[in-house]
Amino acid sequence: MKRGAVSAKKEPFFKILWRNMRSHPLLYIMILPVLAYFLVYHYYPMYGMIISLFDYVPTKGIFGSDFVGLKHFKAFLGDPYFFRTMRNTVSINLLLLLFGFPFPIIFAILLNELTGTRLRKITQTITYMPHFISAVVICGLMLDFCKTNGVITSVFCAVTGQEASNMFSHSAYFQPLYVLMCIWQEFGWDSIIYFAALTGIDQSLYEAAEIDGANRFKKIIHVTLPGISPTIVILLIMRIGNMMTLGWDKILLLYNPMVYEKADVISTYVYRIGLMNFEYSFAAAVGFFNSIINFVLLILANTVSRKVNETSLW
Repeated sequence: MKRGAVSAKKEPFFKILWRNMRSHPLLYIMILPVLAYFLVYHYYPMYGMIISLFDYVPTKGIFGSDFVGLKHFKAFLGDPYFFRTMRNTVSINLLLLLFGFPFPIIFAILLNELTGTRLRKITQTITYMPHFISAVVICGLMLDFCKTNGVITSVFCAVTGQEASNMFSHSAYFQPLYVLMCIWQEFGWDSIIYFAALTGIDQSLYEAAEIDGANRFKKIIHVTLPGISPTIVILLIMRIGNMMTLGWDKILLLYNPMVYEKADVISTYVYRIGLMNFEYSFAAAVGFFNSIINFVLLILANTVSRKVNETSLW
């Protein structure tokens, strides 16, 4: 530092927060229901994770039950189903990351290139609709499409020449079909945030690119993708932070004993052990273990992103 230069003193966080609250009180009032939701349904339940350290008996309560330390964590790591559930959880999430994550981005960019406003709105409405259909109906449709004479089965057999049969009776088909169903249900809804990011791109950049002789494809590569790259990176970090999480409901509705080898994941395992066998402490230990891995992955993804392209969650 040069002599005579005055070092800028960083203003305390709470002082800045208080000033902003006084300047924009309505905005902070609007966020109160959201904060209440996360406190009640996400942070308060964390207290219950301590039952993973006890042999929890509901009639005795948490602290009235016997303290066993890491017994349930060791039991899960030594469980014969540990490797299978971990492998399936990771493989399905990797497939969703590889195919499901880019799909909404590509869809939003292609739809943004449409000049017809009416066609764009109709397409958006149609692709949003599956998101609002319940998991039971979606899974029921998927099972119907994949039965012996179903639409997907007929197309698959016509392309491969294989004999028609219920595709959900083959473990090799379960993960691709599950990923296909998730993409179909969510890609339209997930594309909304990318549409919002596309509207924030300065249109003069497209005009300058056109003057330089760029065609549509080059404008997408050199203007559109860099313009929405911060949004893509943030959502990618959040997606990596959920790599060990899969909704148990849809898998539970789709799988059967014939496909357990490829369909059984951590969430369904916790459901069977915790709720069906009433082993609450063991299920809590498995869930806690799962959350720790997600937390570590989130920290690593955020750190790498911050060092590589200076975009991060914090």
